[in-house]
Amino acid sequence: MENARMSQVLKFNFLVFLLILLKAEGFFVPITYIENAVAKGAVCLDGTPPAYHFDKGTGSGINNWFVHVEGGGWCNNVTTCLARKSTRLGSSKEMAKQVAFSGLLSDKENLNPDFYNWNRIKVRYCDGASFTGDVEEVDSDTNLHFRGARVFGAVIEDLMAKGMKNAENAILSGCSAGGLTSILHCDRFRALVPASAKVKCLSDAGYFINTKDVSGAQHIEQFYSQVVQTHGSAKNLPQSCTSRLSPGLCFFPQNVVSHITTPIFFVNAAYDSWQIKNILAPGVADPHGRWHSCKLDIKKCSRDQLDVMQGFRSDFLRALAVVGNTSSKGMFIDSCYAHCQTGTQETWLRSDSPVLQKTTIAKAVGDWYFDRSPFHQIDCPYPCNPTCHNRVFDSDDLTV
Repeated sequence: MENARMSQVLKFNFLVFLLILLKAEGFFVPITYIENAVAKGAVCLDGTPPAYHFDKGTGSGINNWFVHVEGGGWCNNVTTCLARKSTRLGSSKEMAKQVAFSGLLSDKENLNPDFYNWNRIKVRYCDGASFTGDVEEVDSDTNLHFRGARVFGAVIEDLMAKGMKNAENAILSGCSAGGLTSILHCDRFRALVPASAKVKCLSDAGYFINTKDVSGAQHIEQFYSQVVQTHGSAKNLPQSCTSRLSPGLCFFPQNVVSHITTPIFFVNAAYDSWQIKNILAPGVADPHGRWHSCKLDIKKCSRDQLDVMQGFRSDFLRALAVVGNTSSKGMFIDSCYAHCQTGTQETWLRSDSPVLQKTTIAKAVGDWYFDRSPFHQIDCPYPCNPTCHNRVFDSDDLTV
């Protein structure tokens, strides 16, 4: 009982600390609902309108646009989509009315020197398939709407009407499932934005790989195939891939990126914590929970588990090799146990942020976007990088 009370006190104190930190490093931006999208069928899983948060650009950044898509996993069948339908990941009614902008969305020049005065948008994620689904029929029993691709189009159309039609510079970025969105929709975004604009894409923790789990099963391949089938995603995946492979395989960046013509930058941890927890060692592959403590904190992994994770890193780097080493495609691949590093100030740009070649993620992305210098760095194996911010999770975080 005493331990439980102490845990609650510590969590409360940590929350207070985060709020103080946010006041210094971030700010809140209200939500915008795209009400007219409903008539076009561009809706969240529950039929509510899509939404985003928009902080307008100023000064020299007034015609520059940074469109960032939030993450949140996927749903692969009616049961899992119904579970999302009444949450912020399936309904705009359940979304927070304002969210914090920090990291790549910060409006402070010292915290985000290259993009602080751009138009910065955070697109809310409520379709469950990285904005690829489009099924016309709606089952009256479930009232589930699989319309992610329409939502993406409606968001861009709305932003165009609010000034993006005059864009001089534009970036499509995203974290996790949003990072996958920025890969799958990169060339589409380029086509929708004015031809005269300089357009590039940024994927943070979106390079999910097709590899076996610790039981030897191809769990993630089956899962992605179910996502694509449930949401009717095939027609909205890159044709350069679906003409060669089954649609489910075209949800994997390794089968898509070599055909992306728009410049794109990849920020990823080689030991991505979400992928370790859900692709390498998902609960279904670890029925006795031997990986439980390791997935919560990499410092609690056994020697054998670390060996397996080094094998995962090797698989990740092999899957990444198709990106190539051209100046149009950049990468910042650190050896941290992390997932999504651009949206939080501590990992985007701060005195203690992760670095590769003495370069922060913010500087690497900015130098690459503005063609000041290319950046294509892969870190040495864990635990070689002392600047890493390795995630430590609560048991509640192991939900998949």
